Parts: sequence; structure tokens; C-alpha cells
Amino acid sequence: MFKRQRYQFGSVERKARKKGPDVWALRYREHLLDGTNCHKSLIVGTVAQHATESQARRAAQTLLLRINAANPCAGAVTFGAVIERYLAEELPGRHSTARGYRSWLKNHIKPKWGEYSLEQIKPLAVEQWLKGLDLAPKSKGHLKNQMRIVFNCAMRWELLPYQTNPMGFVRVKDVSKRVRQPAVLTIEQFRQVLEHIPEPYRTMCIVAGCLGLRISEVLGLQWRDFDWETRQVQIRRSWVCGRAGEPKTENSRRPMPGDLALEKILREHRRRLPSSLQSEWVFPSKRTGMPAHPWSAQRRWLLQAGEKVGTMRLGWHAFRHTYSTLLNEHGTDVKVQQELLRHADIRTTMNVYTRAVPERLRKANSKLVRLLLPTGT
Repeated sequence: MFKRQRYQFGSVERKARKKGPDVWALRYREHLLDGTNCHKSLIVGTVAQHATESQARRAAQTLLLRINAANPCAGAVTFGAVIERYLAEELPGRHSTARGYRSWLKNHIKPKWGEYSLEQIKPLAVEQWLKGLDLAPKSKGHLKNQMRIVFNCAMRWELLPYQTNPMGFVRVKDVSKRVRQPAVLTIEQFRQVLEHIPEPYRTMCIVAGCLGLRISEVLGLQWRDFDWETRQVQIRRSWVCGRAGEPKTENSRRPMPGDLALEKILREHRRRLPSSLQSEWVFPSKRTGMPAHPWSAQRRWLLQAGEKVGTMRLGWHAFRHTYSTLLNEHGTDVKVQQELLRHADIRTTMNVYTRAVPERLRKANSKLVRLLLPTGT
């Protein structure tokens, strides 16, 4: 029978180098298949990074988690070590998601909870900590969710005896409430907005409104994504934070139907582009030649246009909500709406994106009133 090996704590020692500052090395034993052991070492970091042996020992815990993957031991592990292993092995591949997760962990969670062992972190203490933060409820919800994800990893790595994630007991007040609903434009308001926005942002608004694309997908469009013979638009990539990446979800890859009127507008847009910007990207920046930055255009043009036509704060996502609402208003089948918005769950289409416009509400209500009330009332 195979005998389970004990958890290795290893030893940390300072080593001199011929060039550069001294380093801290973690010494441990590796168990070979023939039953013997061999000594190995890994560099933890330099003395400039970890001034004392105790600091180096804490930093080495991430390495120990990997070394002891088959021999977990909860008592020796800090939450900071689990965070570092999560960042190294489990961080999502999508750049925008990974960027956000890394920010929450490095700037908020690890400074507070990094030195605590896993079993020392209690739901009530986390709840009280979140209450005291000067952040929006949605941001507090992100922090709680990020801690839940890290605890899930710790449980999967057998570092915790819990059957239930302790972060499931943490409550965050008002976290489920949407702070601001995106504007939904009428057809007339959409046309009025376009009158106040210059090119190329005007064409970007048209593409977002006519296809219901996210702004990251609009910026990620390349000319080869348009097949006007089959009248299809392929959604192959997104552009977020100055990088090209995968679309938000697998369902987001579904092709969109094209239209001849939209083709005409895009061909005119391409002809207007100067020769220096004739590239693979549909909406290149004049300064870099890569896709433009959406938020500066939103601040400079969309917000002002929204004020002029009498809507609430107008952002890029308003065009996607408008697309969904107008599909519903004009009697589009619910399943078709879901396919066009490329949602995995039809409840997202109906509960989050689609809203009944006031005129339709009034007509529905009047119809019921006339059915219920006697004639001549």
C-alpha cells in the first residue's frame, strides 16, 4: 500500500550570489518513485523583495502549496498564499476579467486578509469589513464574490474542511440593486442623437444600435468579419483596455445578420478613412491606428447628445438595451430576441435588457380596462 507523505514545510535560507542581491531559497524534499528522497530548492525572492526571513517564509507558502498538492494541510496556509496560487493558476484568461480580479485581490482583499489563516477568516468579520468600506454596494459585492472564488479553490485543493463556502453566509446590503439603468431610446431619439455626434463615432453608434453589439465588440470588428454575400457579421473578438481578446461568452460568438442599408453606411465610412488609417480595423484611432478608446468619446459626445434629446445619461450600452427593447416592441419572437442578443439564458434577455415602452403599457392597460368595465362607463 502507498503511504501518504506528510505535509512538507521546508526550510528557508539566505543564499549569496556572485551578481545581484542575496536571495531566499526554499529547501524541500522530493519523493521519488523508488521510495527515496532527493533534496531540491526553489528561489523565493531577493532580500530586496523580502527583507526578513519571516517575510520570505510567508512568501514561500505559495510554493509550498504546489509542492504539497497531493498532501494538503489547512493549518499551515494563509489566505495570501492561496490568493497567490489562484493568481498563478486559476485567473481567467480574458484580459478585462483578469485585470478586474487582480485589482480586487491585490488592492483590497490581500492587504486586509492576506496574513490570516483560512480558518481564521469568519463570515461575520468579512461582513463587518465590507460594511466599513467606502465603496458602492456593487463593488462590495465584487469583493465578496472574489473571496468566494478563492475559497472555492482552497476547498478544491483540500485546504479547508468546509462542506459549504463560508462566504455564502456573508450579506452585502443593496448589492443586487442596479444603481443606474441604461437609457432606452425611442426611434426618434436615436435619430436625434446621431445628429449631435460626429464621425466616426456616429457610425459606431449606428453599428451598436443596428446590431445590438457591446462597445467592446464594435471596437473589435475587422473588415474581414463582414460577409455581405451571405449577409452575416462574425463576432470574433472584443477590444478591452487596449487589447484584443475573446468575446465575452461563447454565445457571444454567434454571427449576426447583415443588412444592405448597414453595408452602405460602412462602405461610406471606409471611403472616408484617410490612407494612413486604412487597416484591418473598422474603427481605428487617428493617434494609434488601433481601435479607438470608447470612454473619451462617451464623455465628450454621448453624454452631451443624451442631454440634448432629453434622455438620462447616455452611454454605449444604451444602444444594446435600445436594440432589445425595440425588438420586443415590434413583436419579435422571444427566442429570436435571445438569439440576436446572443444570450445563453433567455431570462437575461427578458428580465435585464427588454423593457416595455410607456405607449405599449398604456395600450395594454386600456385594453383590459375596456374588457372589464361596462360599455359606456
